[in-house]
Amino acid sequence: MEGKRLDVALSGIIPGVSRSVVQKMIQQGVVLRNGTTARSKETVHEGDIITWGEYTPPAPSADPEQIPIDLVYEDDAIIVVNKPRGMATHPAPGTHGGTLVNALLGRGKTLSLQDDELRPGIVHRLDKDTTGLLVVAKTNAAHASLAEQIAERSLRRTYIALVWGVPRWRHARVDAPIGRHPTQRDHMAVLAPDNVRGKVAVTDFDVLETFGSITLIRAQLHTGRTHQIRVHASYAGHPVIGDEVYGGIRPAQVKRLAPDAQKAILALSGQALHAVRLAFAHPATGASVAFEAPPPREFLGILKSLDCSMDVDELLTAVRCEAPPALENE
Repeated sequence: MEGKRLDVALSGIIPGVSRSVVQKMIQQGVVLRNGTTARSKETVHEGDIITWGEYTPPAPSADPEQIPIDLVYEDDAIIVVNKPRGMATHPAPGTHGGTLVNALLGRGKTLSLQDDELRPGIVHRLDKDTTGLLVVAKTNAAHASLAEQIAERSLRRTYIALVWGVPRWRHARVDAPIGRHPTQRDHMAVLAPDNVRGKVAVTDFDVLETFGSITLIRAQLHTGRTHQIRVHASYAGHPVIGDEVYGGIRPAQVKRLAPDAQKAILALSGQALHAVRLAFAHPATGASVAFEAPPPREFLGILKSLDCSMDVDELLTAVRCEAPPALENE
């Protein structure tokens, strides 16, 4: 340890603790060097006595933060947001800020208050690296109405995704229970029907266009399990491109693409999955409402590199169709 920085030295001594956690321990004052609180950059010398106590991670909190956010619609009952990639929906252990909730509170928005103070207004979620539309409740009555619509499967959530491979089907319904992966606890998985840990999960997939080894699909949720579309797409043999967790990173297949497509896919900073449309009964008026958000620039860049036959308006029209569009070879 002689001559090393304190944080580097300790991360090599304390089992299962990373350097970043050691730095947080030092900041919290639970690490002492020769009886006094220490700093990460201090150098360790022979004869030093280093002691440490238990590190207590800070509790997550929903505090206002000044973060730019794309508000698609707002009235006295609801807010519809187009969430960017890289933003978690709400604070949680390990995610203490920079979330959609923090951003909305930073704009002075009043949100519904239900059971969880870390999730004011949140009725449904998007994964951190999934982009697109979320509806947020401003009142408890709106929250209850939207939650009921989700439970009754009348709130329609439609996504588009780019997946690997060409499905043998034009339309498919995946009805397969989802639960925690038995060995990888931060992953989800399709479980056997008789596994009590699995929850009902149903996703409809429709092919919109194919591009050799890549397919543009529409996905419609009937339930809302964690990572549902990503898990079901992978289970169906067509993982979402860019999905590091469920098999969407395929360097060998990327290398076989045209240079422009290779560049566009390698520039993707997450999975190619976008919540493109929301449709529901307005919780205050009962009127049917629908909102749409075009996919982000990097998603459109991949479509352009693949010579997609649809422009943005045509893509949104295809998404709205009750029946999937006819394919060129039909």
